[in-house]
Amino acid sequence: MMIEKFYPVSFEVEGPAAMFTRPDTGSSPVSYPAPTKSAVKSMFECLAFSKEAYFEPQRVEICSPVVFHKYSTNCGGPLRKSGKSNTQLFATVLENVCYKVYGVILAYKPPQSRKNPQHQLQEIFMRRLKAGQFYSTPFLGWKELVPSYFGPVRDTTIADKSINLTIPSMLSTMYSRPTAGDVFPHFVQNVRIEKGVMYYA
Repeated sequence: MMIEKFYPVSFEVEGPAAMFTRPDTGSSPVSYPAPTKSAVKSMFECLAFSKEAYFEPQRVEICSPVVFHKYSTNCGGPLRKSGKSNTQLFATVLENVCYKVYGVILAYKPPQSRKNPQHQLQEIFMRRLKAGQFYSTPFLGWKELVPSYFGPVRDTTIADKSINLTIPSMLSTMYSRPTAGDVFPHFVQNVRIEKGVMYYA
């Protein structure tokens, strides 16, 4: 009997602000209290990416209190007013965030004797994470919100056990498959954060 091998990965990210947009909040967006599955997957892909294997987030530990604050920025995208080059966008973001993210590397096909995309992606990610090498700049939801720390999980941070919340509906993924998929938003209901830990089930 063949025993399935797991390829775990983890990382920690910290920053002064984060924005994990709730799609139902319109032109004045509000952040979810925790990062979405697609958001932490995007963070992973700032270090390593493969067409044959992918990062599957399993859980996140919220290591700082959930605090919201008002934020404004200039928007040059589709939300700008007609006839203007940009407009001000007002949002409600999270401040002083810190997360520990845990997951596994999965693949579309079983590994072969001379080719194992899961092991390769795991090794590349962990090596770059330790060395502080990035394929692109990591971000906390919005591109302009960059982390102050992105690296291996630290012993000095722990989940905030005072955080116990239920998110009625949360965006899980934006695409039909982990890589090269079509736009196909998927939501999950009644997502629990218990003692600072949320599972991406």
